[in-house]
Amino acid sequence: MEKQRKLLGEESIGKLLFKLSAPAMIGMFVMALYNLVDTIFVGHGVGVVGIAGIAIVFPISMIVMSLSMMVGIGGSSIISRRLGEDRKEEAEKVLGNVITLLFGLGILLTIFGLIFIKPILIAFGATESILGPALEYGRIVIAGTLFFSVTVAANNVIRAEGNAKMAMFTMLIGAILNTILDPIFIFGFKLGLAGAAWATIISQFFSFIYVMYYFSSKTHSLLRIHFYNLKLKWYIVKETLALGVASFVRMASGSVMSVVINHTLAVYGGDVAIATFGVINRLLAFIFMPMFGIIQGMQPIVGFNYGARKSDRVKQAISLSLKITTMMALISFVILFVFAGTFMRIFSTDVELLSLGTHAMRIIIIFMVTMGLQVVSAGMYQAMGRAWASFIMSSLRQVIFLIPLVIILPFFFHLEGVWYAFPVADFAAFVVSWYMYKREMKLIVKHLA
Repeated sequence: MEKQRKLLGEESIGKLLFKLSAPAMIGMFVMALYNLVDTIFVGHGVGVVGIAGIAIVFPISMIVMSLSMMVGIGGSSIISRRLGEDRKEEAEKVLGNVITLLFGLGILLTIFGLIFIKPILIAFGATESILGPALEYGRIVIAGTLFFSVTVAANNVIRAEGNAKMAMFTMLIGAILNTILDPIFIFGFKLGLAGAAWATIISQFFSFIYVMYYFSSKTHSLLRIHFYNLKLKWYIVKETLALGVASFVRMASGSVMSVVINHTLAVYGGDVAIATFGVINRLLAFIFMPMFGIIQGMQPIVGFNYGARKSDRVKQAISLSLKITTMMALISFVILFVFAGTFMRIFSTDVELLSLGTHAMRIIIIFMVTMGLQVVSAGMYQAMGRAWASFIMSSLRQVIFLIPLVIILPFFFHLEGVWYAFPVADFAAFVVSWYMYKREMKLIVKHLA
């Protein structure tokens, strides 16, 4: 415990952010690989219809992840602050409640998803030609919901302890297995989309086993799972969900956004347009996930030092995180803009998809450089326990601005309107985020006083 207190409360902010963020970045990068690798192999093994089928199922995976992150990030925010306050027993109560919530959530989502999968996929934009492949892939992926949800959320708790490397390893296990199993099941066993789905849930299962081993080991985890802490306490559940709802909104809004866009693309562009956005969406997730890794490294530092009332360290961690994420966004923009066509060819050789994808990519990423400020602004409020402010900041881009623009602009600009909705939403969200960030950085000392 004393070692963790010294690490989070005294170590140089630059070194500490690197120690916590580097493994978190790799872990988030690896998480994005799940869908990316599936899409690459399916694109070459099944074709455009297969990519479109995965694109329709993707919002379901995002909803599961968003609910899991809501519990995991909300719980880890409380745990970080309790450890900063030297209240380990209370932190273990939170861990027990998080585990119970995750198992209950995983079981309920699996049952609901398997029963209602067909109407869900139709509601999510599946056309007649896409529905069959989407069902084939979706039924198997949903069966692994429990493994996926526990692993995703538990990683946030592991990071809250300051053990970012272990969180990274849990994600690496799944990603490496998925990359190995995908070609074996898709091409070797000739299972097509079903093979991609089986590779995914088998990989998630082994990550799940490793996470449970970590918390049951006496040598790895700072916290322990005690049976008497598994009983839900309303005050813990309430605070966990209140703090985690911002993450839920940020990720679930991505799911809602995908559904709205899929429906719009079905009208203005057809199956190829849906497949095109499916590819771009995965590429963007691949780019953004490492940024979220920085935020996940930042949050234990901010949460711990906010609990310990060290305002200078809180401000340093937030400021440095903003500089790093903005630089990452700028580099990503340059690479994607210059090599847009090259990236699209990784997924498919379809001429129509390549042409449309290259054009759409370069429009969508025009204001990508603003993403650093957007994710840091939401993350800092979350780490400080400011649930309502974090909720608003997480809703800005995709809920408040992007979804309405995706609905409105195509009436005037048809398919082009879908692509231009992204930079317009990014710019609007940037303006609000900048104001809130500057305001909060001035008020942190006052809050802690």
